[in-house]
Amino acid sequence: MYTLAIDTSNQVLGVAITKGNDLIVEMITNIKKDHSSRLMPAIVDVMEKVDIKPDQLDKIVVANGPGSYTGTRIGVTTAKTLAWAQGIPIDTVSSLKAIAYNGKQFTGYICPFFDARRKTVFTSLYKWENNELMEVKDECNVLMEKWLTKLAELNKEILFLSPHMEVFKEMILAKLQHNAIIHKDFLHLPKPSNLILISEKHKNVPVHIVAPNYLRMTEAESNLLKRQKGEK
Repeated sequence: MYTLAIDTSNQVLGVAITKGNDLIVEMITNIKKDHSSRLMPAIVDVMEKVDIKPDQLDKIVVANGPGSYTGTRIGVTTAKTLAWAQGIPIDTVSSLKAIAYNGKQFTGYICPFFDARRKTVFTSLYKWENNELMEVKDECNVLMEKWLTKLAELNKEILFLSPHMEVFKEMILAKLQHNAIIHKDFLHLPKPSNLILISEKHKNVPVHIVAPNYLRMTEAESNLLKRQKGEK
């Protein structure tokens, strides 16, 4: 069984293929280039590397956000098109959960996040329990300072994972101090193979209802941000 994974929900572009339980190819790039012109060539490239054709695929898994609106839409649309054309199952996985999966060896809380601009983030909180990554706090689009204040109240070690770590690293360390755990750079990049591992416990989604998860701010957060900018 061949499974194709696609993640273009942020700057990182990732494509992977597994055969059964074995990862046979994975490509990850972290450069500022247009995903729309690079995704299909990347898919073709990894398939050629392992000598398989589209009609040999058995399933597609795609990161459906939150993240970049444009990037997420490109990945989801491409995955849906391929799944529809080949008549194969498709599944979606949260982009936040996919990067949180990088913290598999960490026993405390795991906080993945993506920069949502204007000092806000897309984020959530996870923890490994009985070898399963569990969501402790719902995904949200929130002011980072407010989010960190809530996390500080837990008074527990928290592993932070994000490709946008440098944007908020100073704030994280100031707010959580010794409870903030920040590892080396490579752990902050989403791995498309994680999508497949997470998807193993999911039910497939009908192609026609697959959609990006843009995760907009709540009305209260949006109004607060407007007041800070002096808008009506």
